[in-house]
Amino acid sequence: MSNQHDLTHIPDLSHKSGTGPVRSRRPEYRDFLPPCNHACPAGENIQRWLSFAQEGEFEQAWQQLIADNPMPAVHGRACYHPCESSCNRAQVDQSVSIHAVERFLGDLALQNQWKPSFDAEDSGKKVLIVGAGPSGLSCAWHLRRLGHAVSIYEAGPLPGGMMHFGIPSYRVPRDILDNEIERILQTGVEIKLNHKVEDVLAEKEAGGFDAVFMAIGAHLAKRVDIPARDSGKILDAVSYLESVEKGEAPKLGRRVAIYGGGNSAMDAARTAKRLGAEEALIIYRRDRANMPAHEEEADDALAEGVKINWLRTIKTIDQDKFTVEKMQVDENGKIKPTGEFETLEADSLILALGQKVDTEILHKIPGLQIRDDDVVAVNNNMMTTVEGIFAGGDMVPAERTITIATGHGKKAARCIDAWLRSTTYHKPIPNPIIEFDALHLWYNTDAQSSSQPIISPEQRQQGFQEVIGGLTEEQAMYEASRCYSCGNCFECDGCFGACPESAVIKLGKGNRYRYDYDKCTGCGACFDQCPCHAIVMLEQEGVK
Repeated sequence: MSNQHDLTHIPDLSHKSGTGPVRSRRPEYRDFLPPCNHACPAGENIQRWLSFAQEGEFEQAWQQLIADNPMPAVHGRACYHPCESSCNRAQVDQSVSIHAVERFLGDLALQNQWKPSFDAEDSGKKVLIVGAGPSGLSCAWHLRRLGHAVSIYEAGPLPGGMMHFGIPSYRVPRDILDNEIERILQTGVEIKLNHKVEDVLAEKEAGGFDAVFMAIGAHLAKRVDIPARDSGKILDAVSYLESVEKGEAPKLGRRVAIYGGGNSAMDAARTAKRLGAEEALIIYRRDRANMPAHEEEADDALAEGVKINWLRTIKTIDQDKFTVEKMQVDENGKIKPTGEFETLEADSLILALGQKVDTEILHKIPGLQIRDDDVVAVNNNMMTTVEGIFAGGDMVPAERTITIATGHGKKAARCIDAWLRSTTYHKPIPNPIIEFDALHLWYNTDAQSSSQPIISPEQRQQGFQEVIGGLTEEQAMYEASRCYSCGNCFECDGCFGACPESAVIKLGKGNRYRYDYDKCTGCGACFDQCPCHAIVMLEQEGVK
């Protein structure tokens, strides 16, 4: 018997002929996994909502999208879209601009005030979420969709976590962020702001909660010891971006140095330029190929006049003079010092060397295991070593992005739901991924991606207006139509038209097709004509 979850168990019979008095193989419709869906950290069914969008069924597309991710307008702006890096279309012309269509749908939903459609029966269970960042908000959203009562306790004055205080408003406008968060709260989620949890178990007992999801963000800056005789103003990127968000930006002088090579370093430098710094200089010990920042972040920073000194590390500081050592990449790709030094000048220094989670409250939970890298140990179901206490987002081992945190929130909600119902959540076994070589693209594929409008670098220096604009309705439909529907039938009628025996039967829009095997000769014409590889050819004993 063939295994529908493993392509290696499906023989390649496309080269054989099955026609004649005996059929040696037969076609079968199958659903496979598109690479975009597979790459999405939030687990969105991207191909599905794109199919609605290309038909102009925007609200249905949005409902499909928010079933997995409650903040599409935010993620359409701030996610680094690994889905597009995996898109098969990139091997023909350009990837489908998935993030731009997601943003379009998110913005349209806010504009039209669409309401999420779900009606879950009340479970009678209560869950406490510690932290109102992307992971906590996502978990709350999905728990409500599963019928549970949810309370979020947030130490800060606003929900959103690093989305509010770590991502500048020129990337995510605050009205967009606030409105998407408000929609989550309107599902019945209770939130307490300025409420720092000091004792998790005490809060759990006092509130009568059945489970806890800890989603504390990485708000503490990592430090580095730099010998300084008499240094000027030194602060960390997290505090700096937070103070800007609160309207309390410190005066940094004419020349600002930023130490680090991640996205926070780029944001701090771009923000400093917007606030009047004549020169923003990033100092980073590695080269561009090995920087943690995403390429587009570095491109935008350079376009806005930020200077970047690659392969430099700060050794000492004397007032406004920085002694830096030049580094080099050896034959093994490792960064090594050269013993060569130079002096740079700056009025202030922003440290952007990464963030860590405040683990103080974790040490008050008996039996909770904290790893050596100051994150919480969790099992496959995101439960900590303490029964009923789960963790996700920045608190667990993973890359720290808002989309990964959002995916953690969804998974945690499903695991918590199962635990509350005395079962265990098991993720469905995914179908095999369809790679580009499996597609049969017989139609015209020359269709370049749509471009989003971008304001000039000169305009950006005038304030914090959004840099990148959105797609028009026409562009969004066009962009969605560029999707190949890899691995899943989109009813193109290729199989229906190609079958010489009329063995393919149309079942009506949305219902796809079926085979009349009494007529099918196994010739494989349908297989060859299926552009998205939604048909497989299976060996069988001879059938007359």
